[in-house]
Amino acid sequence: MMQEAETIYSEVPASVSGWIASLRLQQTIANRDVAADRREVVHPADGEVIAECPEAKVSDVDAAVDAARDAFPGWAALSWSARRERLEAFADALDRNRKALAFIIAAETGRPLRRAWTEVFFSVDYVRTIAAQELPETVYDRAGLRARLVHRPLGVVGAIAPWNAPVVLAVAKIANALLAGDTIVLRPAPQTPLSALFMGQLAREVFPAGVYNTITGDASVGAAMASHPGIAKISFTGSTGTGRLIAAAAAPTLKKLTLELGGNDAAIVLDDANPADVAACAYAISLQNAGQFCAAIKRLYVHEKLYGAVRDRLLMLMENAAAGSPFDAATTMAPLQSQAQLDRVKGFADDAAARGCTVHQQPFAAGTKGYFMAPALVEGAAAGMPLVDEEQFGPVLPIMPFTDEDAVLALANEGEYGLGGSVWSGDVDRAIALASRLESGSAWVNQHGAYNASLPLPFAKQSGLGMDYAHFGVLEHARAMLINARV
Repeated sequence: MMQEAETIYSEVPASVSGWIASLRLQQTIANRDVAADRREVVHPADGEVIAECPEAKVSDVDAAVDAARDAFPGWAALSWSARRERLEAFADALDRNRKALAFIIAAETGRPLRRAWTEVFFSVDYVRTIAAQELPETVYDRAGLRARLVHRPLGVVGAIAPWNAPVVLAVAKIANALLAGDTIVLRPAPQTPLSALFMGQLAREVFPAGVYNTITGDASVGAAMASHPGIAKISFTGSTGTGRLIAAAAAPTLKKLTLELGGNDAAIVLDDANPADVAACAYAISLQNAGQFCAAIKRLYVHEKLYGAVRDRLLMLMENAAAGSPFDAATTMAPLQSQAQLDRVKGFADDAAARGCTVHQQPFAAGTKGYFMAPALVEGAAAGMPLVDEEQFGPVLPIMPFTDEDAVLALANEGEYGLGGSVWSGDVDRAIALASRLESGSAWVNQHGAYNASLPLPFAKQSGLGMDYAHFGVLEHARAMLINARV
């Protein structure tokens, strides 16, 4: 995979914007193009317009839901294996078009092309892994009674995908719903609509009309989906604040919800951990990727014995950050998604500096285009500061020393979020014992943010509702039914 990720740079179209225009991307409703007013899509790596896309209206929500409802009886009637075969065919289509998808992801997110390529690789694997799942059936067999607990499709699922991983977090929702027998209306984030529109075109050759629909649109479209009486479930990935709004809008119709929301993950580095491993992970997911990962390390607590070693290794890695076009192999850094996000994240660093913290940062050269922010490591931060208490979702990482394990565990468990957390140690059993006391949905040991479609993704506190991945994600897209016979 890595070799292909490097060679793909030689195959970038001479004009990415012209190539995207040639795709003629439109919304997909009932396997047909659905035109709408056009709006501009900005390339975060230079701040310039790179494409246009359709902008849905609330009426498009009604049309997509109607198409999905019409298709539901036929799709739900198919056997589990038949639906699995269609998902495998969809994975094949994604794989055949992996270069095009990688180009589109890089164009709409600004992330280095090698990272976009990796996202496509994992997206194909996610579809195949979810397609292989089975739902458990419980049998109750006793004198005079024969009962089975089975699982039936819900109906139409509304999927609202985020901008930070626009393909992998969309295809997981798609695979969960379609394998369960539901039909789907997908709305990508307004910042990253292009990959979703392209996948909608690919899906037309795989699924019957109306099974898989893609619309665009702003928050008003998302709100219309959340309150729509024809939608049985909403699957959403995004901020906790938006998740609360969706839950409130869905309440009158008692929709099922899967909400993967914000996180403020803590990593606890014990005195016998490997500083190089800690620094490499923290740099890759929390700084180099501009911190735009829900389960990035956002608070780094390091035992005072290793504090200097971890800090210095992070500072060394930060020296190699390079901003630029995602289609240039020399670029290593991802930009923030928008000017508003850049301003917000800079605000965390500025606030920390104003409070007397030391902000280690080597700004990019003057005139660097796009929404890039040089990675920043902050010393002297503490609980009660916005940088520590809130989810920054950017390349600003507070590093804080500790000596007492119970005290640092209490700090790690503070706050409303509970997405993930990690403990790092040369003694795995010691680390597991401490990690098990984290108040988080996932607790990693000597790794962080290590998601896999074959493993469940639970949530804690204000970081989400429901569960995703493995068979649990499919189960969230079905309704339980007890078939109870007296014999």
